[in-house]
Amino acid sequence: MTSHAAADLQDRFALAQKMATEAGAVALAHFNARERLVIETKADPHDVVSIADREVEDLIRTRIAVAFPGDAILGEEYGVSSGTSDYTWVIDPIDGTSPFVNGMPTWCVSIAALHGEEIAIGVIYVPCNDELYAAAKGMGAALNGKALKLDASRNIRNAVTGIGANNHVTPATVAAIVEKLLDAGGNFIRNGSGALMLAYVAAGRLVGYYEPYMHAWDCMAGYCLVKEAGGWHHPFPVKGDGLTRGSPVLAAAEGAVSDLRAIAGL
Repeated sequence: MTSHAAADLQDRFALAQKMATEAGAVALAHFNARERLVIETKADPHDVVSIADREVEDLIRTRIAVAFPGDAILGEEYGVSSGTSDYTWVIDPIDGTSPFVNGMPTWCVSIAALHGEEIAIGVIYVPCNDELYAAAKGMGAALNGKALKLDASRNIRNAVTGIGANNHVTPATVAAIVEKLLDAGGNFIRNGSGALMLAYVAAGRLVGYYEPYMHAWDCMAGYCLVKEAGGWHHPFPVKGDGLTRGSPVLAAAEGAVSDLRAIAGL
């Protein structure tokens, strides 16, 4: 990487962290006054959106447009805006909107950036816990400034795995995943935010995370965090329209990769 390219990455990494905490403060204010939020549903009654999601995404898009007007942006609420640079931001303003509107703290702001076809930046901020997970390509991963490094001795039998599900996946499919994991000696949690559970993998709180269908804005930041912490993730298609379509998502510490790939059939 040239010095110019490194500076470009560093500048965007700094912006991502600043935006995440600023956006998180806006989201937290809405969370603390959620009884006044107007809630809408999408295709699935459990897939909800509020003015908080849109306001947070608007803020992030505005900050990017001012600092790097040539960068493209893909966001959950407003879709794709094209750019002229090699960078594409991928943002979920509030991942875990269902926990958010129901008063649970398991939601986060997720901001990633691709450089070409590579995930270059991943930042996840958890306002209720004031936790900032941050990673950039070749720079490692950190939680509130403390370096994250995964323990290769942890596996599905001595640690906990995160599982995700949504209306794109049949109940039978989810039941089969859980059954396979339990039969293999594992255990699982689901907290309503795939992005947050991926951050937990990077932090070593979970040994892995699997969801049969996720969008790019849910997983890109978490994938960057896990990789930079020394873990592995399943490739996400980014060519063509791949970035705007869903894909299976799997990330894990090294000791859990083979078991979880077998369970997921990946």
